[in-house]
Amino acid sequence: MAGKNRPQSAPGVLTAFARFVLCGGGVGLASSFAVAALASLIPWLMANALITAISTLIATELHARFTFGIGRRTTWHEHAQSAGSAAAAYAVTCMAMLVLHHWMATPGAVLEQLVYLSACALAGVARFAVLRLLVFARPAPQLAAVARPVHATVARPTAPADQAALCRTA
Repeated sequence: MAGKNRPQSAPGVLTAFARFVLCGGGVGLASSFAVAALASLIPWLMANALITAISTLIATELHARFTFGIGRRTTWHEHAQSAGSAAAAYAVTCMAMLVLHHWMATPGAVLEQLVYLSACALAGVARFAVLRLLVFARPAPQLAAVARPVHATVARPTAPADQAALCRTA
């Protein structure tokens, strides 16, 4: 178990994506039902905005601790960065629902959920990339810049053993 001061090792991309789907999918699925329930009381766009904000806070914390294993609570700066990808996801889900309602005056609840969840999945893949590569990216391990002396071996001709031989060669 990693301590507070010792960061966990980063999971591989497939493990992180599986965790992202589990956490983000779970929060997204709960959010879809929450949006549908809240939309019966307030306009859908407002319900989606409110639920998106709440679910983003929850999902960002889950992704930091579990998906990407940073081993600490999420900072407000990371929440703010994550909010940008959530705003894009909000725009994608709203656009999908607006297009659906433009094509069909009264789509059924099942079709609305299918379109909403499909838009969430598309936005989720992009959000995974943003969170992994930007928000929760770990610095690349730096190679120790240790100056190592280079030892060159220089071949020297061997001198003749006796002085007389040396003089004759000159």
